[in-house]
Amino acid sequence: MHDSQYLGYAAGIITTLAFLPQVFRIIRTRKTRDISLLWAFAMNTGIILWLFYGIAKNDLPMIAANSISLVLLMIILYCKLRFR
Repeated sequence: MHDSQYLGYAAGIITTLAFLPQVFRIIRTRKTRDISLLWAFAMNTGIILWLFYGIAKNDLPMIAANSISLVLLMIILYCKLRFR
C-alpha cells in the first residue's frame, strides 16, 4: 500500500465518521427541522458521483469511504422525508 492510500483512508474515516453524530441524533430525536432537504439531496448526489469516480479509478479508500458515507447520508435523507 502506498503512503497516499494511508492518507486517503485517514481522510475517508474522519469525514465519514463526521456524519455519525448527526445520524444518531436524528434517529434518537426524530427531529430533522434543521436539516436542509436540498443539502441532503445534494450530498447524496455528490457522494454517489464520488463513489462512481472511485470505482472508475479503482481507488479502494475512496470507494470504502464514499460507500459508508452514502449509507449514512441516505439514512439522513430518509429520516428527513419520514419525520417531516
